[in-house]
Order: sequence, then structure tokens, then C-alpha cells
Amino acid sequence: MRISSKGRYGLAVMVALAQKQKSISVIEVSKNLGISKIYLEQVFSLLKKADLITSVKGANGGYGLSRNANSISVYDMLKACESALFENTEKSCDNVEIEEIITSKVYSELDKKTKEFLESITLEELAESKDLNMFYI
Repeated sequence: MRISSKGRYGLAVMVALAQKQKSISVIEVSKNLGISKIYLEQVFSLLKKADLITSVKGANGGYGLSRNANSISVYDMLKACESALFENTEKSCDNVEIEEIITSKVYSELDKKTKEFLESITLEELAESKDLNMFYI
């Protein structure tokens, strides 16, 4: 599976929002993550359309999570940003029997396991993760 820059940025934005636990502006996220404001606006639009974030108007406005981080999965976030996350696999051959076997035993199972894995990781887990390479003396 290949995740596009929108998907990767979407995950980063959601982790940043979960860590802040308050509304933050696109400009603030852009500065903190080093991602273009114009590109982030597209990502925020996709996340808002998927009802993962809400916008707050006014002087202290910005964006925040629409629900608790423990109820948002990596699958939810990627699905919002990736239009082709689980596209149907193209036909492998003209033999219908072989095609059905490959689809049911490989492609469908792979999609199922991938979805299960992505659904098993919550935004809360990502937001609370620490540096895995940190040493303590």
C-alpha cells in the first residue's frame, strides 16, 4: 500500500490536533509541521468533510477534533484523505475461475487484514506515543 502526501499530512495534522487538545489555526499547524499552508487547507477540508475535525470561528478560532481521539482510528483518517485506499484490484487474467480464486484468497483477505490493522490503532495512541528510540540512564 502506498499512502499519498495527503494521507501522511492528514495523519500528522490529526496527531498535532490531538496533542494540542485545543483549537489551532492552519497557520500554526503549518509552522509546527513545516507543511505548506495552501496544501494543508486541502487536507483540513477533507478531514472536516469526513467529520473528523470541526472549525471554530473568531479571534481564537481554528480547528479541533470533532470527537474523542480514542474513537478515531488510523483507518478513519486515511479513508478521509485517500480516495484510493481500498480500490478494487484490477483484473489479473481472463480466466474467471483463477481470477475468483486470486480475488477471494489474496486481494479480499489483504484488504480485510489491512483494514483491521488500521482500525486497531487510535489517534489517542499516536498522540500519546513517545520517542521509541529514547534511552534512559
